[in-house]
Amino acid sequence: DSVAFEDVAVNFTQEEWALLTSSQKNLYRDVMQETFRNLASIGNKWEDQNIDNHYRNSGRNL
Repeated sequence: DSVAFEDVAVNFTQEEWALLTSSQKNLYRDVMQETFRNLASIGNKWEDQNIDNHYRNSGRNL
């Protein structure tokens, strides 16, 4: 099973978001952007691995 961004994102209500300081909001944005980039990178590597496995299993060479 793959992990989706929605599985790791923290969602705030409007009321909760309003209670955060500017630095807390900036930290949240930075962490979520890094998380998204990491998941995208893992997803790309996973796709590449699946493609490699498909060609190996079908007897073809890349």
